[in-house]
Amino acid sequence: MVAMQALPHPERDEIRIEAVLHALADPVRLRIVRELALRPDGVSCGLMDLGISASTLTHHVRTLREAGVVFVTPRGTSRISSLRREDLDALYPGLLNGVLAAPR
Repeated sequence: MVAMQALPHPERDEIRIEAVLHALADPVRLRIVRELALRPDGVSCGLMDLGISASTLTHHVRTLREAGVVFVTPRGTSRISSLRREDLDALYPGLLNGVLAAPR
């Protein structure tokens, strides 16, 4: 069995507010972030019931990862996504809390 390769993520000091806000502006990505906020240990995105195709989900998770909103970590044959809450709270205090508290 071949191990999954780690994906590139921006370092904390490379995360830019413009990219974060762009990533959070999409309703599907916002649903993903809200789901991940409920799962601090992360989750395989395939286990989230979002009603979208696997390829669409992959696209949205990649956008969130590249913006620095989520970590995606290989674990066995799965990729576990988790919210980069500590990094985002340090860089942009209150942003995630405000986004998560906003009416749906």
